[in-house]
Amino acid sequence: MTLPVLHPRPGNLREVAEQIEASTGLRVEIIGGSLVMSPTPRGKHAGTIRRLRVQIEPRLSEALAPYEMSSVAMPEDPDDYATPDLTVLPVEWDEDDSWLADPRDVALVVEVISQSEKAKDVTDKNGWYARAGVAVLLVLDPRTGRWTLHTRPKDGEYHGRLDGVYGEAVDLPAPLPSPIDTGVLPRYGTEPRPPR
Repeated sequence: MTLPVLHPRPGNLREVAEQIEASTGLRVEIIGGSLVMSPTPRGKHAGTIRRLRVQIEPRLSEALAPYEMSSVAMPEDPDDYATPDLTVLPVEWDEDDSWLADPRDVALVVEVISQSEKAKDVTDKNGWYARAGVAVLLVLDPRTGRWTLHTRPKDGEYHGRLDGVYGEAVDLPAPLPSPIDTGVLPRYGTEPRPPR
């Protein structure tokens, strides 16, 4: 796929990202001033998000709701934003005309690692969420069957970290529902497809 050659002016990367999304169908984020493109989730990646949402949604307070593919702004930066796989926000987001959520409103962000994602990209994105002040980040890795819960962002990094493996429950901090059953989450390349 050939991407158009674009020469963005400073502060206009969001405009460029929107043009790329419209012309290619790729998911585009701006992390640390760099355009990050990825295909939309499919298969087990999407299944991970769905299975997590099914667990979380009925147990959330009426004030919160889970949203897929809702973008979160980096405060005080005209360009940076991320689009988590799942974001828990105040239910008022249903009626908001903005396309970028304020990270101070985010109760939880979930990132599901893609099969091709590199460790540096994961680390960069985790740091981005901490700098933005996102309160809770859950990273699920279907490649290895591991999860990491990041909490207490301060001074651009998370000061709380809990690691586990699929099959171990994730205890999310209040007001989020707990525990989350990770034993039901699929892993890449480990489960054969049933015959049709």
